[in-house]
Amino acid sequence: MSDTIADLAHLRQWIGQSETLNDEITRAPVRALNATLDLPEIDASVGMPLQPLWHWLYFLPAHRQSELGRDGHARRGGFLPPVPLQRRMWAGSQFEFHSPLRVGDSVKRVSTIDDVAIKEGRTGRLVFVKVRHELFRADHAGPALTEFHDVVYREAKRPGDVEPAPTPARIGAPWQRNVEPDDVLLFRYSALTFNGHRIHYDREYVTKVEGYPGLVVHGPLIATLLIDLVRRQAPDREIASFQFRAVRPTFDGKSFSLNGAPSADGRSASLWAADHEGRLIMQAAATLN
Repeated sequence: MSDTIADLAHLRQWIGQSETLNDEITRAPVRALNATLDLPEIDASVGMPLQPLWHWLYFLPAHRQSELGRDGHARRGGFLPPVPLQRRMWAGSQFEFHSPLRVGDSVKRVSTIDDVAIKEGRTGRLVFVKVRHELFRADHAGPALTEFHDVVYREAKRPGDVEPAPTPARIGAPWQRNVEPDDVLLFRYSALTFNGHRIHYDREYVTKVEGYPGLVVHGPLIATLLIDLVRRQAPDREIASFQFRAVRPTFDGKSFSLNGAPSADGRSASLWAADHEGRLIMQAAATLN
C-alpha cells in the first residue's frame, strides 16, 4: 500500500465496535413522511405496519450543535471511525425484512462496524465503512430488520478533477414514475431524518465548498421512492429484501425518473433511477413474497 493509504490503516481498529440504541415507532414521523412523499393521508394508528425503509425516521442522531463539523455532520470519531477525508456520502445499503415493525413498537437497534476498507481511487484516497444494523422489537428474539449500510469518504474535489463517465440508464421500463425534486422536498426530508448535512439544503455551501452544481438529492430518499414504486405497482406483494447502490448524484431543479421491471416469475424486480439526461443515478433490486 502507498504511504497515504498506510496513514489511514489505523481506522480499521474500529471494526467490531458496536452501539445499542432504543426508540419507539411513533405516529407523527410516519404521517409527516407520508405527506412529504405526497401520498394519500393516513391515520398511522397503533399497530399499523411501517413501510419498508421508513425505519430511517427513528434512531436519529441527536448531536449537540457544538459537536457538529463544518459540513453539518457530527465531527468524526466515536462509534464511526474519525475519517479525515472531507466528502462523506451514503454509497448504498442491503436489507432483509424479517417481520414488520409497527406503529407503537418499542424497538432496539444494535449497530456494529463490520468493515473498514482503505483504497486509492482515481481522484485520491477513499475509505469505505460498512455498518450492520439489526432492529429488534421488544420481546422478540430475532431481528425484525437487518440492514448493511455502506458509507464512502472521499477527498475534497480538486480543480481539474474529471468526473467518471456516466452510465446510460435502461429505457422502456414497464414501471415508470417521474419526480421533480425541489429545495422544499429536500429540506423536509432532511428535517424528518434530522440530517444536518449541508449539501442537501445549503446552496452556497454545496456549490462553493463541495463543488456540486446544486442541492444534492438524498440517496436514501431516492431509495425510498424506488421502494414506493414497487408498492404502487405490486400493492399485494410484500418486500422480503432490497438493496441499492448510489451511482452518481442528482440535484434539485432537475427531474429524475424511477424505473422498475418485474422478473418473469414475479418474485423479484430490477429497479433504477435516472436523471433528466437519462444517466443512471441509482441501481436497486427487490425480492418479493
